Amino acid sequence: MTEQAPAAYVGSRRVLSGVQPTGALHLGNYLGALVKFTRLQNEMETFIFVADMHAITVWQDPKLLTSQVREIAAAYLASGLDPAKATIFPQSAVPEHAQLAWVFNCVARLGWLDRMTQFKDKAGKHKERESVGLYTYPVLQAADILVYKATHVPVGEDQRQHLELTRDIAAKFNHDFDVPGFFPLPEALTEGPGARIMSLRDGSAKMSKSDPSDNSRLNLMDDADAISQKIRKARTDPDPLPETLEELKDRPEALNLIGIYAALSERTAADVLAEFTGQGFGQSFKPMLADLAVARFGAISGEMRRLMSQPDEIDRILAAGAEKAREAAAPTLAEVKKIVGFWGS
Repeated sequence: MTEQAPAAYVGSRRVLSGVQPTGALHLGNYLGALVKFTRLQNEMETFIFVADMHAITVWQDPKLLTSQVREIAAAYLASGLDPAKATIFPQSAVPEHAQLAWVFNCVARLGWLDRMTQFKDKAGKHKERESVGLYTYPVLQAADILVYKATHVPVGEDQRQHLELTRDIAAKFNHDFDVPGFFPLPEALTEGPGARIMSLRDGSAKMSKSDPSDNSRLNLMDDADAISQKIRKARTDPDPLPETLEELKDRPEALNLIGIYAALSERTAADVLAEFTGQGFGQSFKPMLADLAVARFGAISGEMRRLMSQPDEIDRILAAGAEKAREAAAPTLAEVKKIVGFWGS
């Protein structure tokens, strides 16, 4: 006798993702996330939130957090997210996230969280000093996804483990409460070519908004002069560009700049390399990369500045998005309460 596979989820296709309001968004965020969000809004029902609840797992200045939330929302809008197509909202404005997270805290196992490598990386040798929220935030992340019964989640390599935890929680809930197929097992939408952008100062490190050097990244709010200067100062090597990508495998800074050019121009790295083979960085490649980045980022930067000068407009969009998000999340939470056996449900 063979064991039957769990019942498959039969609901609508939905995508969910979010970005923490903990620093200026940069080129890596744009190519690795925002461009993808903009495309997905035309393919399936899309929920994109500002992860302010995740942000406070480490200390945030309360006087700045609201403005930081607006800046992320402005980046979403300036990059092409359309509130008529995508639901854009602050995480904290939808209390169903936190309520479902508590149920999931009682479904997830301690051993699962102990295996989460991101907490170990962030806490280092001082895990006893970190907040409980930093330890358990993968459970909240599962609630973020499953409260909307999202079926697809854009993830980078650093979040794959957390998505697997979400799948484990969904499967255990469905099994423990004998509700096969109630929650979907979300699928990863992995980063595409050119989406993993490295630091302009160190080709072996991912571009990060937490890097203390502002010259390590191109921020979405940088003006043309800042973009040109950062690219001009980007670390390279003295050798000319070779004919093949294989010859760049031990030249991470050169490979990174080729990848950035390819992503911004929507070409392959091999095609870009073919154009610049034999040339050096300073006289030709960097000036052309700077012009390309300014052209691509100029409109986004200008629109972000316009939106940030009109906080009431951003707040109106976020409030409308939060209302739509709650309309989608509330039925899921109501069903969960009934399944679990909570009073009054």
